[in-house]
Amino acid sequence: MSVWSRISEALEALRRGESLSQVFDRLRAPPERSVAFTIAVIALGAKMAKADGQVTRDEVTAFREVFQIAEQDEAQAARVFNLARQDVAGFDVYAGRIAEMFGPASETLCDIMDGLFHIAMADGGYHPAEDEFLAEVARIFGMGEARFRNLRARHVPDAMADPYAILGVDPGATYDEVRAAWKRLVRENHPDRLAARGLPQEAMSMAEKRLIDINLAWDEINAKRPTDALAL
Repeated sequence: MSVWSRISEALEALRRGESLSQVFDRLRAPPERSVAFTIAVIALGAKMAKADGQVTRDEVTAFREVFQIAEQDEAQAARVFNLARQDVAGFDVYAGRIAEMFGPASETLCDIMDGLFHIAMADGGYHPAEDEFLAEVARIFGMGEARFRNLRARHVPDAMADPYAILGVDPGATYDEVRAAWKRLVRENHPDRLAARGLPQEAMSMAEKRLIDINLAWDEINAKRPTDALAL
């Protein structure tokens, strides 16, 4: 059963007037956490898509790319997007409840931010209002400035994709420190780990791109190391 079929009950509850808090309280454990993840990205993404004053076709298409929506599920996915776009609740309410549900320092919050950056860049630009939106969501999530810069560096061309920033290490870090950070990120982004923390199968393509970026950053740093430092 796809995540879009499992999300129907949550949609109906929201339509009946239940609060986002009540709905999320029922989605704390797997496999329901993948439903919560989907609602989180779409709810925040729908509001962010309006941050620059318009919702473009490209941004809507980005949802399909993040979640690899099958043709038979497109109508259901559109209902989720439209409900979130029309909801009167502010994005800070959504972000706060999402942060509470997944807990501080949860890697799932980073997964959500990854999806939001992908949506923000869908129209080929990165609007200052989108940057403000994402920075505030990251703050509510308890994400440090360095982690936020890491995410922005991987998604925004103008942010200068520093490979050290992508791996979350200082440019002055030792070879062993860089290698340890790379290995940790590779472990954290293994499909089994992603599924365990609630990332739905439909969103795995986003995680695959992240892993590619992580490995490219490592390759770039590794290639610049002096020959005698490359010995394992």
